[in-house]
Parts: sequence; structure tokens; C-alpha cells
Amino acid sequence: MPRVKRSVHAQKKRRDVLEQASGYWGLKSKTYKKAKEQVMKSGNYAYRDRRNRKRDFRRLWIVRINAGARLHGLSYSQLMHGLKLAEVEVDRKILADLAATDAVAFGAIAERAKLALGR
Repeated sequence: MPRVKRSVHAQKKRRDVLEQASGYWGLKSKTYKKAKEQVMKSGNYAYRDRRNRKRDFRRLWIVRINAGARLHGLSYSQLMHGLKLAEVEVDRKILADLAATDAVAFGAIAERAKLALGR
């Protein structure tokens, strides 16, 4: 079997990793071994936190909706149940935005939920 010289490919691979690691502190941006470890770990963090961001935003939206609902005499769960009974399909992101920026529109939605609950 012929001998394979792979210095060009090895250098390209190392250069790619070091480019990804540029901006890291200390040896993590300068030596291949440390840079490779940190790039792998950074990739794991990025993958994990892309999922956690969705979780965090949902929690934030629920807090904002609950605060808006309490101004209209409802709890978060009562509001969501009333909207389901009234067949109002508005997602939490939009509801949270309305609660924070447009109190009149959110009040109208809360009234629909109250009517559906029979209050």
C-alpha cells in the first residue's frame, strides 16, 4: 500500500480549528490541542443553549402574561383556559407582547376569556 503524505490536509484541519478559536483567552486560541478542546466544548454549549433559550423565553412570556392577566382579575391559568374555551388561538409570544405594549388589546382578549369562563 502506498504511503500517504497528509501534511497539507493536517495543516488545513488545524488552521480551521485555530480560526474558530480566535478570540479565546490564552493558549486556547494559540495551541491546536487546547483550541480543539475548547472549540468542541463551545460547540456543546452552543447546542445546549440554543434549546435552553426557547425554554427561557417561554418562562418570560408566561410571567408577562400572568402580570397582565392579574390586572384584569384573572390568573395565568384561568386566562389560558378561558382562551381555549373561547377558541382564541393566540400564542404566548404574541400575548406577552400585547400585555407589555398594548394594554387595550390585551384587555379585550382578557374579556373574551372571562366571558368564556362565565364570569
